[in-house]
Amino acid sequence: MQAIRIHEFGGPEVLRADELPLPEPGPGEARVKLAASGVNFIDIYHRKGLYPGKLPFTLGQEGAGTVDAVGTDVADVKVGDQVAYASVQGAYAEYAIVPAARLVPVPMGVPLDQAAAVMLQGMTAHYLAFSTFEIKPGDTALVHAAAGGVGQLLVQIAKKRGARVIGTASAAKLELARAAGADEVIGYNEEDFEAAVKQLTDGQGVDVVYDSVGKTTFDQSLNCLRPRGYMVLYGQSSGPVPPMDPQVLNARGSLFLTRPTLGHYIATREELLSRANDLFGWIADGELKVAIDATFALTAAADAHRYLEGRNTKGKVLLLP
Repeated sequence: MQAIRIHEFGGPEVLRADELPLPEPGPGEARVKLAASGVNFIDIYHRKGLYPGKLPFTLGQEGAGTVDAVGTDVADVKVGDQVAYASVQGAYAEYAIVPAARLVPVPMGVPLDQAAAVMLQGMTAHYLAFSTFEIKPGDTALVHAAAGGVGQLLVQIAKKRGARVIGTASAAKLELARAAGADEVIGYNEEDFEAAVKQLTDGQGVDVVYDSVGKTTFDQSLNCLRPRGYMVLYGQSSGPVPPMDPQVLNARGSLFLTRPTLGHYIATREELLSRANDLFGWIADGELKVAIDATFALTAAADAHRYLEGRNTKGKVLLLP
């Protein structure tokens, strides 16, 4: 089979198409013939060595396809099942070995490309709105990168939870954020988003900031919060946030700061299925729109990384084996 691996850390040019033996599932594992694999910023972090792994290894954290072989002691899935998964390394390939307990059945009415597109980003948006900060009707949320893959899903889910949503995006993408349901939109390259948020909230600030941008938005985001508000930093597309003195949180209103990651919110099969089934149900019922922005051939993974790093995406980027 073909797999996209890295043999050294670096730029997109280190991605290499390797021919590998077809892997066999071991006890508790299934082999999935992939129909689509998601491309995410965490893949870029792995490629650069920010999350070091033992080289060489296959990139990719999510995918969807059909089970074509199972190992012993597998009860959750069977050959022929359509499934999706996230947070398992090795999705940039034609086949992937996945612990059966991490596979989620994809129901009729949900195409496999949409299933692949929503696993990591959709479950991220789900835990952010339901668990990291449990949005209640009447809350006001500031969502950075509201026109991106996670952002559009988070805006939709936050609205379902009853929030007022203020979204930031580049000027060219403001309408995407508005179409996702944002009540107010701010072009953060053209406007001072801190001043705009304070004006929109009559100086009170927002209950929660969801920030995947990091370095260039973090400090001003803290200033957008009401006293005892929540700063949820879940990404760093502009670069890592410099070290800070926790006393800053006191001075700016006894703020809460958290840096969550998906793996801790799908640690059990029960929680994994609960989040994924919510998403698939909403998709099947037409209540959640999944924007697939671009698809690339598996062998064009380097181009997919360049596209994502350019921060011009308007939704999900997929690789198609």
